[in-house]
Amino acid sequence: MQGFSDGGADLAQLQSTMRTIEVACTSIQMHINPTAAEATILSLAQSPQPYKACQFILENSQVANARFQAVAAIRDAAIREWSFLSNEDRRSLISFCLCFIMQHASSPEGYVQAKVSSVAAQLMKRGWLEFTAAEKEAFFYQVKQAILGAHGVDVQFIGVNFLESLISEFSPSTSSAMGLPREFHEQCRTSLELNYLKTFYFWARDAALSVTNKIIESDAVIPEVKVCTAALRLMLQILNWEFRHDTNSTKASINVFSAVVRHDNASSKRSECVLVQPGPAWCDVLISSGHVGWLLGLYAALRQKFSCKGYWLDCPIAVSARKLIVQFCSLTGSIFASDNGKMQENHMLQLLSGILQWIDPPDVVSKAIEEGKCESEMLDGCRALLSIATVTTHFVFDQLLKAIRPFGTLTLLSTLMCEVVKVLMTNNTDEETWSWEARDILLDTWTILLVPMDGSGGNALLPPEGKHAAANIFAMIVESELKVASASVANDDGDSDYLQASISAMDERLSSYALIARAAIDITIPLLTRHFSERFVRLDQGRGIIDPTETLEELYSLLLITGHVLADEGDGETPLVPTAIQTDFVDIVEAEKHPVVVLSASIIRFAEQSMDPEVRATVFSPRLMEAVIWFLARWSHTYLMPLEESKCHLSHGYDHQHQSIHSRKALLSFFGEHNQGQIVLNIIVRISTMTLMSYPGEKDLQGLTCHHLLHTLVRRKNICHKLVSLDSWRDLANAFINEKVLFLLSSANQRSLAQTLVLSASGLRNSEASNQYVRGLMVHMTTYLVELSNKKNLKSVAQQPDIIMSVSCFLERLRGAASAAEPRTQRAVYEMGISVMNPVLLLLEVYKHEISISLSSTLLSEAKTEKYKDLRALLQLLSSLCSKDLVDFSSDSIEVEGTNISQVVYFGLHIVTPLISLELLKYPKLCHDYFSLLSHILEVYPETFAQLNSDAFAHIVGTLDFGLHHQDLEVVNMCLGALKALASYHYRKMCAGKTGLGSHAAGHGNFPEGIFSRFLRSLLQLLLFEDYSPDLVSAAADALLPLILCEQGVYQRLGNELIERQANPMLKSRLANALHSLTSSNHLSSTLDRVNYQRFRKNLNSLLIEVRGFLRTM
Repeated sequence: MQGFSDGGADLAQLQSTMRTIEVACTSIQMHINPTAAEATILSLAQSPQPYKACQFILENSQVANARFQAVAAIRDAAIREWSFLSNEDRRSLISFCLCFIMQHASSPEGYVQAKVSSVAAQLMKRGWLEFTAAEKEAFFYQVKQAILGAHGVDVQFIGVNFLESLISEFSPSTSSAMGLPREFHEQCRTSLELNYLKTFYFWARDAALSVTNKIIESDAVIPEVKVCTAALRLMLQILNWEFRHDTNSTKASINVFSAVVRHDNASSKRSECVLVQPGPAWCDVLISSGHVGWLLGLYAALRQKFSCKGYWLDCPIAVSARKLIVQFCSLTGSIFASDNGKMQENHMLQLLSGILQWIDPPDVVSKAIEEGKCESEMLDGCRALLSIATVTTHFVFDQLLKAIRPFGTLTLLSTLMCEVVKVLMTNNTDEETWSWEARDILLDTWTILLVPMDGSGGNALLPPEGKHAAANIFAMIVESELKVASASVANDDGDSDYLQASISAMDERLSSYALIARAAIDITIPLLTRHFSERFVRLDQGRGIIDPTETLEELYSLLLITGHVLADEGDGETPLVPTAIQTDFVDIVEAEKHPVVVLSASIIRFAEQSMDPEVRATVFSPRLMEAVIWFLARWSHTYLMPLEESKCHLSHGYDHQHQSIHSRKALLSFFGEHNQGQIVLNIIVRISTMTLMSYPGEKDLQGLTCHHLLHTLVRRKNICHKLVSLDSWRDLANAFINEKVLFLLSSANQRSLAQTLVLSASGLRNSEASNQYVRGLMVHMTTYLVELSNKKNLKSVAQQPDIIMSVSCFLERLRGAASAAEPRTQRAVYEMGISVMNPVLLLLEVYKHEISISLSSTLLSEAKTEKYKDLRALLQLLSSLCSKDLVDFSSDSIEVEGTNISQVVYFGLHIVTPLISLELLKYPKLCHDYFSLLSHILEVYPETFAQLNSDAFAHIVGTLDFGLHHQDLEVVNMCLGALKALASYHYRKMCAGKTGLGSHAAGHGNFPEGIFSRFLRSLLQLLLFEDYSPDLVSAAADALLPLILCEQGVYQRLGNELIERQANPMLKSRLANALHSLTSSNHLSSTLDRVNYQRFRKNLNSLLIEVRGFLRTM
């Protein structure tokens, strides 16, 4: 190994190299010709085998930055040249780095030490699968001796830090890039977890144990503190490991304590809580050894000793100890014995007893914080409660504290939450204080407790004490939110977070509020009704006398809270009435007296007042109307004319009594289609039309109306039946056709409104009526476009601003209508598409040169933007027409001879292709839409590409070449999918004795060697020599296989070229064997089926691991 062992550079040359690097580092610091200096440093890392020079710099340079750059160069060179380093050389590099950090353990330049430690860890990982167990043990022997204190405190600290670096490298989320497939990293991760991770934890624990007595006994700051802190940090890092190989775990082993561990998808959480599930093999070190007791005792002793020093709570050793304690609260799974949860219960009780002093009593703790005490301990206590709640049930959670206190944990949680909310109300600031963070953590704790472990979506049933606690908290929360709302009006700067926050941004917190409210629903619903009534009365009595702004802001807040309490989002499905509302109020059988009906009706009556222009002008601001529309959309989805089968929905085996069923029926039938449902539906439609007509320019409000409220109404057929019979719905349709103000809606709202109106056609009596209804909605648009395209002076007329606006508006509406097509309306939609095809082609011809405007840079920019928007609209329209899920063009009901989907695709490609330039593909959204369409068409209709003219085909191939080297991972994936489809189609056709792509496959124009040869060369170049994400390897393999099968001779030639360029005989042999194995190993055949693709992926992974490292040095 030249430059490192015998035959290396002489002393003078090494000193010269060191001086050169030192001067370069100094120049960068002094900003003297930094470009040249950076080039000098880069040349060191890129030079072949620079190890001896780098080691000389590390051992002799007095410039810390030079030493840093030297070790970085060792890393880059070793990773690059790893394949042709001998095993002895590899071990020597790692040993050198380990010895260096041990020998310089007391060095003040910590960042150099950290870099050397990191490089040692990376090199150890790079050779992990190649080193024998004995070789690994040799490395770890000196690390273990250091950690256990055999060489002093400084070396002990360095040893712990090295293990931190090593574990970080083996963890997928923090590992360094090495240009190797993901499979390599996964094998290393698995090996470390199964064979070494527990041993490392033992070492870290023993390191901490060896110094804690000295720390507790000493009154001064001693070096042992940093060792203990590092050891605690290492233990925390190991517990944060994503354990995957618990061989003893079983899903069938369930107990009441850790029944079904809640994961993050159980609720939307703001606070991080990482579950620790290492398996039974870890029980001895974490549970039965008394480790938790020692940890709690250590923190308590230090806390007691430094109680007079408030700053101590934020010291590294205190923070590390608390974080480790909190992480132990997340311990769960098969590490605990199958004893009906007793072992885990004792574990949790021990932890809870230790953290109580951090948070109890809550009023004393919060007062101390407000007076200047550090809040970090209290926040960690809240996080500990969240962790305990995550791994247990609400019943066991509540019982834990009852073992040592006269009240349960839920009562403590309630008292703590109320205290935090009180502080929030008192401070009332937009700045995120400790109370904000505490509130979010505690809200997550309530959420995780109240979401049932079976994922049913209902509320966990709390004991009476817990129910009372939930009611108190919700009352405090509502009071707090109303105070914030009214106070926001007085905020003079107009930049209040409350006013700026959108409904969606607040949804996370409001969902947690709703869960708490439903836990005591019989108390919280009447509470909300009282709040609404008070503010309605205040508005009526103060109209024209008192400024209503504060009251309106409070109503805005109440509407959002109430909407979440009464109904769930649905996530694409029709949400059921929340279980808590279904199963409570059992003594109420008169519908009009049901608390939910009373509350809902009062809000709907209030919303109806917006139809009065005078009241609307004084009360219903755009902001309040947003909340009204949002509430009506969410409420309607659940309560308006509910489906018959949901009326008596019984959730999860509750023992329903006769009275309970009557109560539930009374609630669900009140707003049903045979009671008040049609009246309320009519009110909602009228409000929607008024909103679109009377609030021009309010895009957010119009968006909520189009996308949420109106779209909700047409999701169910039973509502559509009623909708199409309403005069108010006909008025909306007429306004859509005739009212100029609706032409000014944004593009997205135009599409949504058109889609909603077309979807409502499903409520008509038969297919003919539905088609006629759609024709009536769309005929004015198609007629306008046809007449416009027939004008003799089209080119001049089409440039008029009002014409451009109308064309854009109608195209958006046509897109919306096409996306709403269903089997019973597809005839009308298809006729619409056919009738406007020629006009659209003519308009594209007119507008395609719009970018030629060059009189001003502003006009040029605007023209490019408009062309970008038009192209996106065209791409999305073509994608919609191509999707059989939206329009079934193969239906026999369409009697249009000679027209099929492939012809539409063919014409569409000829339209789109000349308009797409590489410059326009720099727009991310346009680029994504284009390649999405291209990959879809190539996969479903590859035969259309064979029919394209040579110019169009060459243009598409050029864009594929552009996309293959794109920075966006998804774009590259789509291009690889397109290449796979194209090559597969050609190969299969050739195997069947047909021409495939015919002349297109041969060389021409910019691709003299043929397109498949070109892409085969390009893809091999990417895989073997360039930087890319490991996530692309599978998709690249799927594209490479058919390319090789199409051009087997070219593959052989490219392989021979690579082999001949390799001067080293040993590496030449390895490369030849690897390239041969790519197409022959694992019983690979010449078919394109799923099994063969899987085999080829494995072969490609093996090839990249074997040769990519040394090929990139050529």
